[in-house]
Amino acid sequence: MTGRFMTVEGIEGVGKTTQVARLSQALSARGIAHVVTREPGGTPLAEKIRDLVLSPREEALPPMAELLLMFAARAVHLANHIEPNLRAGRWVLCDRFTDATYAYQGGGRGMSPEDIGRLETLVQGARRPDLTLLLDVPVAVGLERARLRDVGKTRDRFERERADFFERVRAGYLERARAEPERMAVIDAAQPADQVAAHITRILESKSWIS
Repeated sequence: MTGRFMTVEGIEGVGKTTQVARLSQALSARGIAHVVTREPGGTPLAEKIRDLVLSPREEALPPMAELLLMFAARAVHLANHIEPNLRAGRWVLCDRFTDATYAYQGGGRGMSPEDIGRLETLVQGARRPDLTLLLDVPVAVGLERARLRDVGKTRDRFERERADFFERVRAGYLERARAEPERMAVIDAAQPADQVAAHITRILESKSWIS
């Protein structure tokens, strides 16, 4: 039996790391075999590509190069980690996937959604998440959370972007959710973490995936 493929999306500071960890604990408590992974990255080779995308450098990374690197990392991740685990019957819980590309490279960078769609089909074939949890907060809330979280840390290329960039990213995410309401569930992540986790549990129970 093929495993479930679930993704968790959202701008900076929405609490993805916390909710992915809580969801992993909930699945383990129910005896559901699963793996937790992330994008860009997820395998040793894909993590090297992640570093190329995220690390600030003197030389500019053009938006098209950024987009292609995202899909290069995704191709590696799918072939070497996601697909083998799904075939083995394990659930895959992924921190960001292609919806992030539509939001960040599409909405944020202004890349053509048609170009992104062509790359999506080329790299993924028919593979799409079974469920995407979109954690949503106002940009000001997310950036303030991220600021407090990242005190003393070096910010990556995306974390250094201005608020207007993240407004476009958030709008891109919400547009995706409106277009695919059966796959994407929007969750108010401004709530306390316990309430967000409870909402996610109710979503999975409504699908009869867990009990």
